[in-house]
Amino acid sequence: MAPAAANYYSAPPHAHQKQRGYRICDTCGAVENPVAQKFRLCGGCMTTQYCSPECQKSHWPSHKTICQHTAAQMSGAKQQAIGPAYPDENLAKYLRKFTSTHSSLLGWAGFQALQLKRLPANIRQSALLIELNYNAHAESLYRFSVANTHIVSRTYVTSHDPLVAADISRREERCRRSGGIGTLVILVQCGGISQVMPVEVDPPSKISWDSRDDWAEVLRHFVESGRTDFKPISTTARGVVYG
Repeated sequence: MAPAAANYYSAPPHAHQKQRGYRICDTCGAVENPVAQKFRLCGGCMTTQYCSPECQKSHWPSHKTICQHTAAQMSGAKQQAIGPAYPDENLAKYLRKFTSTHSSLLGWAGFQALQLKRLPANIRQSALLIELNYNAHAESLYRFSVANTHIVSRTYVTSHDPLVAADISRREERCRRSGGIGTLVILVQCGGISQVMPVEVDPPSKISWDSRDDWAEVLRHFVESGRTDFKPISTTARGVVYG
């Protein structure tokens, strides 16, 4: 089988282009074009994205509760003794940065793991759990490795935190109003700390990514190689498209 990514063996000479579904302005729904302008992340939760300061400001009244809740959880995690294998008090911050840095790769892995191209209804029932090991490395891109991946019930994520569940539901309603199939839920865990990554997904007819059974291998390869330039392969009527 051919590799799932166009640049699996070597990094491309140009910047990575993010696809629709990964960075959507949480206020106006605009899709990021990183060549023209990169979206800004909310500094509190490090999850929500905005296309402009104006959109971020106007969204704050509705975002405030979940943002402060997420920030408080992360702050509290710094005070906990996670264990001898996870002694770094900055682990929560590193995990948030990891999720943001690898958003394209994680979203693609979730799409493949739940087989959403063939079974889009899975998005309502299941979630992808990614367990990481922490490595005390000076370079941030090498601080995590993939320990295990699991397909879990979506309630595994939503039943433990009503505020997170409400935020996912809000995103889901917005996605479906615009013609999407819903919100893909990815849970990234390391030690006792976790980060929820919601991804609003277009209908399969608009997503040309090839279906892959080796998604876990690809995920592990890019994470453990310290690479952030993942570019999936899509086969279309016009031929093969990279990225």
